[in-house]
Amino acid sequence: MPRIAVYPGTFDPFTNGHKQITDRALKLFDEVIVAVSDHERKSPLLSVAERVSSVEDVYQNEPRLTVKPFNNLLADFAEAQGAKALIRGLRVTSDFEYEFKMAQFVGDLNPEVEIVYLMADAKNLHISSSSVKEIAALGGDVSGYLPSHINELLKKKYAE
Repeated sequence: MPRIAVYPGTFDPFTNGHKQITDRALKLFDEVIVAVSDHERKSPLLSVAERVSSVEDVYQNEPRLTVKPFNNLLADFAEAQGAKALIRGLRVTSDFEYEFKMAQFVGDLNPEVEIVYLMADAKNLHISSSSVKEIAALGGDVSGYLPSHINELLKKKYAE
């Protein structure tokens, strides 16, 4: 039975930090599903289709990775995918507080799933999608924080 992990997030946009966590997850699991949240509570800049497509483009040559949108409970989504692990990236102390609470709820709803935390490396600790969007919206260069085609997508979006 393959070891399947789900890496959930909004990924608005998918940053080099997200990519680094995904790459590490692929070293640990047989299959990784990047689960793109279709919940509108965060008012994403990119549509769910754009977010799914942009991650698929990054991993077009990686057959062990799939990208799927989801809009239900993460615990239910993981169970439906046959996943036994959720991947979560940690950057700063404030991430831990949020992740601790989420882990408790996921564990209550699906005790069969383990949450695996991967620390961001030093060069990605400060990168967040919201900061990248803010810099890009003000005309700043965010090319060092994003895969190149996602950088182009963001430029196009802010030019509209």
